[in-house]
Amino acid sequence: MAMHQTRAHSFNAAAAQYAANRPSYPPLLLDTLEELAGRPLRNARVADIGAGTGIASALLHDRGARVTAVEPGEGMAAQFRRSNPEIPLVRGDGNHLPLATSSADFLTYAQAWHWTDPAEAGPEARRVLRPGGALALWWNVTDHSARWQAAQDARMQDYVRTDGTAPAERGGHRWADIPGLHFTERRIPHTRRIPLATHLANLSSHSAFLVLGEERTKEFMTREHDVLSALFPDGTVEERYVVHLRLALN
Repeated sequence: MAMHQTRAHSFNAAAAQYAANRPSYPPLLLDTLEELAGRPLRNARVADIGAGTGIASALLHDRGARVTAVEPGEGMAAQFRRSNPEIPLVRGDGNHLPLATSSADFLTYAQAWHWTDPAEAGPEARRVLRPGGALALWWNVTDHSARWQAAQDARMQDYVRTDGTAPAERGGHRWADIPGLHFTERRIPHTRRIPLATHLANLSSHSAFLVLGEERTKEFMTREHDVLSALFPDGTVEERYVVHLRLALN
C-alpha cells in the first residue's frame, strides 16, 4: 500500500510532462458512453474523478457535458486549472467524493479507478450518481498486436522489477464488483502517430518510472531510443491502444 500511494502521488511533480505527452481518447469512446448510458452527454451533469491534467474532462466538456472535475493531487490540479480554466475543479479523491448525493448523471474514471479502494469508491460512486446514472471506468491499454509494443512492454516490466519496484502501468485492471451494479464492457481501438521523443516522454511519465528515479529512467529511455530508432528510422512512432471500458447504470 505504501508503494501504491507513492506511485499515486508521483504524478504531481511531472504534471506538465503528463499533460504534454499522454495519449487522449477516440471520439468513439464518447459515442459508446452515450449509447450504453442511453442518454447524450450534452447538458449531462458529469463528475470526472481522478481528473489529472484534464485529458478526459476536456473531451467531455467539448461534447457539451456540464463537467465538474475531482482531483486529489496538488500538482495535477494546478496543471488542470492552467489547461482548463473553464471547467470547475474540486480537490478530493474517489474514496471520499466531495459531491452531493444523487448529483451526477455520469461518473467517469479515466485511468483513475485503480488508484481507489473499490470497497470505498464503489458505495461512494453509487451515492453520488442519480438513479439511472452511469458509472464509467476506462483505461488506454497498450495493444500487444503491435509486436514492437509487446516487446517494449516486456522490457519495461523486466527493468522495473530488477529495481525492486512494482510492475509498470498496464492499464490498471482492478476490476471490482460493486454490489447492485452490472457492468457492460467494450473495447475501442485507436492509434496515434507521434515523434519518438514524445513516445519516450509518455513512457517516462508512467508512475513506475517516476518512482524509479531520474538516473535509472534515463538509462532505460536511452536504450529504448536506440532500439526504436532502428525500427522507426524516420523518427515517427505509431502507438496502438485499446480503450477498455466498463459502464454500469446505477
